Amino acid sequence: MRKILIAPGAFKHCLGAAGVADAIEVGLRRSGMTAELLKVPIADGGNGTVDAWLAQGGERVSMVVKGPLGAPVTAEYGLLPDGQTAVIEMALASGVELVPDDQLNPLLTDTWGTGQLLQHALERGVRRFIIGMGGSATVDGGMGALQALGVRLLNANGDPIERGNAGLADLATVDASELDARWQGTEIIIASDVENPTLGDTGAAAVFGPQKGATPDTIPILEANLRHFFTLVVEQHGVDVRELVGGGAAGALSAGLIAFLGGRIVSGIDLLLDHNHFVDHLADASLVVTGEGRMDEQTVYGKGPIGVARLAKEHGVPTVALVGGLQTNDALLHEAGLQAVLPVVNEPMSLADALANGRDLIEQSALRLGYLLQI
Repeated sequence: MRKILIAPGAFKHCLGAAGVADAIEVGLRRSGMTAELLKVPIADGGNGTVDAWLAQGGERVSMVVKGPLGAPVTAEYGLLPDGQTAVIEMALASGVELVPDDQLNPLLTDTWGTGQLLQHALERGVRRFIIGMGGSATVDGGMGALQALGVRLLNANGDPIERGNAGLADLATVDASELDARWQGTEIIIASDVENPTLGDTGAAAVFGPQKGATPDTIPILEANLRHFFTLVVEQHGVDVRELVGGGAAGALSAGLIAFLGGRIVSGIDLLLDHNHFVDHLADASLVVTGEGRMDEQTVYGKGPIGVARLAKEHGVPTVALVGGLQTNDALLHEAGLQAVLPVVNEPMSLADALANGRDLIEQSALRLGYLLQI
């Protein structure tokens, strides 16, 4: 082994990508591994996106914004060294981890705080925005973010509608006349691994609503309110994002932003790997070690570790993944580019215990992998 690339994603609710990479490095070194170890933490637009983009340098900008339920939260975005590019991780302002489990309700949560991050970066002179879509607590179609940017959402009496998806039921007028004109000169890049459309059986409400607290009774309401909103956008602004591929990301925040700011949707992991010159690192690598908190059937559809594994396979470098949980077919992951997937949990334990001891479990798993590689 000449060089090993350590390129894991975050273990959600446990460790960020950089922390996971550190634990893997320690475990491999403890095994006696003498190869060069290069850490390149990854993210696909979800948890850890700002950390991953700033791994090669940049600045964190911290501010207080409205959280998903309106209470103030401290959030941050990344400013890349060019001074013109901001990395917005929507989950840091509007994410599901900011809402207690017993208060999850996508009829009420909104993305206002994400809009505040965007506007703050615009006013700092940023003209290129990379917006990560994973981990949202919302199904508001981006209405909160748009309001923070100056779009007025009014009822039949000309008054602002109530917050969250529920408020969209009363929407009559979408007034974008006060949207900052500077948005017309920006580049908007939606970093997402989601191909789900805005609406329908595979859309934002139906597929992702339950992850944010939606029940079988509320999913049709969420869907109807989104449809009403985006139909008014068509009628009043001539922009149709109702069937936009990827429009369902982050509770259709993706569709809402593209409708009013323009932009494009790209693979979050591919964008990051290009930024980090991952191909150059593969040139003399013997192995890639990646990983994430849980691998399931969604992993093969553009998730970070698979993006890493596919690129590494194209360049003849094998990839091994360390994971917290494995809930899909090993053969499916192998076909997608992973040589092996190794769960880190080494004995029966509760999820709470696994999360509490995550760093040690990952380090021990990397130690065992290091021993194996030296046989």
